[in-house]
Amino acid sequence: MVSTDRFLAFAAMSLLVIVIPGPSVLFVIGRALAHGRRTAVATAIGNVFGSYLLVVAVAVGIGSLVERSVTVYLAVKLAGAAYLVYLGVHAFRHRRELKASAIGIHPAGPARGDLRTVLDGVLVGVTNPKGVVFFAAVLPQFVDHSAGQLPLQMLLLGLIPISIGLVTDTLWGLTASAARAWFARSDRRLSLIGGAGGFTMIGLGLTVAVTGRAD
Repeated sequence: MVSTDRFLAFAAMSLLVIVIPGPSVLFVIGRALAHGRRTAVATAIGNVFGSYLLVVAVAVGIGSLVERSVTVYLAVKLAGAAYLVYLGVHAFRHRRELKASAIGIHPAGPARGDLRTVLDGVLVGVTNPKGVVFFAAVLPQFVDHSAGQLPLQMLLLGLIPISIGLVTDTLWGLTASAARAWFARSDRRLSLIGGAGGFTMIGLGLTVAVTGRAD
C-alpha cells in the first residue's frame, strides 16, 4: 500500500525531527531526574501512545483542523504547557521525598503509580505542539493518493516516528536516570536533582506556552 521509498523517506524525515530534543524528550528527562528510571520508561511509553493519538487524529481529519485553526492550536498548546508546569511544580515541592521513591517505596503502590505516570506521558504527548504540527503538516505529504485508503496509510506511516521516538526517548530517560543514581547516594544531592527535574519541566512548560506559530 505504501511504497518502500515513501517509508524510507518518511523515516529519514522523522529521524531528523526526533533527534532534535523537543517537549517530549525534555519531559522524559525531567521525569527521570525527578523520579528515576521506572518513571522515565513509563513516561516514554505514555508519550508514544499520546503521539500516536495525534496520528489517529490526523488520519480522521482532526489534525488538519488543529493545524489550520489558530484558536484550536493555541488551546492544545496552552493545555500541554499548563500541565507541564503543574508537574514541574509538583516534582519540586516533593523533591525531599525522593529518598523513599529511590528505594522503591511508592505510597500509592507500583501499579497505580505506573498507570498515572503513563497517563501523564499520554497527555503531554497528545498536547505536544511539535507533534501536532509534524503529524498534521508532514505526515499527509508521504501518502500515495493513487493507492487509496489514505487513513490506513497514515496509520501505518505513523508507526515509524512512534517507534523511533520510543527508542530515543527511552535512551534519554535511562541516561538521565543513570546520572540521577549517582546523586541518589546523597539525600541532599538527590533533592537537588529532583528540584532540577522540576525546574526543567516548569521551564519547558513556559517555553511551550510562548513559542510556536505566530499567525
